[in-house]
Amino acid sequence: MAIGKLFIGRKVRELREANRATQGQFAERIGISTSYLNQIENNQRPVSASVLLALAEKFQIDIADLSSGEGDRLLSALSEALSDPLFENYSPSLQELKLVTQNAPGLAHALISVHQAYRRNSEQLASFDDTHAATLTETTPYEEVRDFFHFVDNYIHDIDVLAERLAAALGIGEGDSHGLMSTYIERHYGVRVVRGAADSEELRRYDPKSRILTLSPYAPAPTRDFQIALQIAQLHAGKEIDTVIAGAGFRTQEAADICRIGLHNYFAGALTLPYQPFLRAARELRHDLELLAARFGASLEQVCHRLSTLQRPGAKGIPIFFARIDRAGNITKRHSAAKLQFARFGAACPLWNVHQAFEMPGRMIRQLAETPDGVRYLCLATQVTKGGGSFGAPRPSYAIALGCEISDAANFVYADGLDMGSRGAFDPIGISCRICERTKCASRAVPPLKRKLTIDHTLRGPLPYRIAD
Repeated sequence: MAIGKLFIGRKVRELREANRATQGQFAERIGISTSYLNQIENNQRPVSASVLLALAEKFQIDIADLSSGEGDRLLSALSEALSDPLFENYSPSLQELKLVTQNAPGLAHALISVHQAYRRNSEQLASFDDTHAATLTETTPYEEVRDFFHFVDNYIHDIDVLAERLAAALGIGEGDSHGLMSTYIERHYGVRVVRGAADSEELRRYDPKSRILTLSPYAPAPTRDFQIALQIAQLHAGKEIDTVIAGAGFRTQEAADICRIGLHNYFAGALTLPYQPFLRAARELRHDLELLAARFGASLEQVCHRLSTLQRPGAKGIPIFFARIDRAGNITKRHSAAKLQFARFGAACPLWNVHQAFEMPGRMIRQLAETPDGVRYLCLATQVTKGGGSFGAPRPSYAIALGCEISDAANFVYADGLDMGSRGAFDPIGISCRICERTKCASRAVPPLKRKLTIDHTLRGPLPYRIAD
């Protein structure tokens, strides 16, 4: 597949500055003129294939890292923000948006933050008095942490490598992870793992004084293993996690504490599913989720989440999207390394197969889908149930969604038997009704923003209005 025009001026400039070279020195090394390099760095000209190859050869970098769509997340978020009626007199072109996200990402993040504050104020101000109104303009700590993971591509290199090294030292991925981790945490940190009381509702409890880690006897084995790995994260990776949090620049201690939970979970996932062994197994098994779960003693959700973090430079996995959705349609986990980006506001498209998972528990549902921008995807969805224990214990159900662009579908066993060459086999889906441009969708929940409606009182179609072109 041919590579489109690449405007990667900021990346090229960062690469040159990292090598402490002037424009003249850098241009000479890759065999182009200084003026051409200047135009590239200012995104006035795209990078040619020969220049891209020269960059990869001279500086030992992965072409995929240079030409990757890592800006898609920022581009999608900015595009969604500017689709708000607040900006009804301004409709930027795709090229304008790309120029902003590539050359001034800080400005793009600032505008997105301002838009978030505006939405919270607009939607909730009427129900609050003046003493509470000021708090609505601030990004919540949870949202701040969510955006942190989103914009670092859901991959934390130092934490991932640290966990992988420990997993290799312990032999995790090759034997009984539970026994290996239990032995390690007792020998190195004096922490004893015990089963909790039969009537306890706690999943996990750690007593620093007695150094006893108590786990629920009713939790599934993958959950218990993950909780041991999480305790190892607190004891083994504290310094590295502190460094990541300090570099994130969170505005409040609450956000830092929430991020710490996320980083503990990240380490635990990277320890139980170490990067290179897990990546090799995913390729070998063609991303068969059930087989991966069985090989590593993990749950389906843990496997799907780990697949979404395989973004190590020079050793990336297949770019996938991953989400967890509850019965009310709330997206409680989300990440996308593919072009598909989840809406920051509103529910997911009702035509997406993830909603069918609750109707067919125990099945892996496959769907070929196409978004309004013409990109096609292989979408997978299945239901998972958490909890357990007594008869009356809560057992919340979620739908897990996973997928990739159709160009990568052959790497998934789930693509077998699907007619990916037929245009009619692809369901038209959107990102969210409020920003979807499809004009004839009978499943639309709300009209799209910044589009005028035509009302004809003598005519009624699938919708009570028509969307003007």
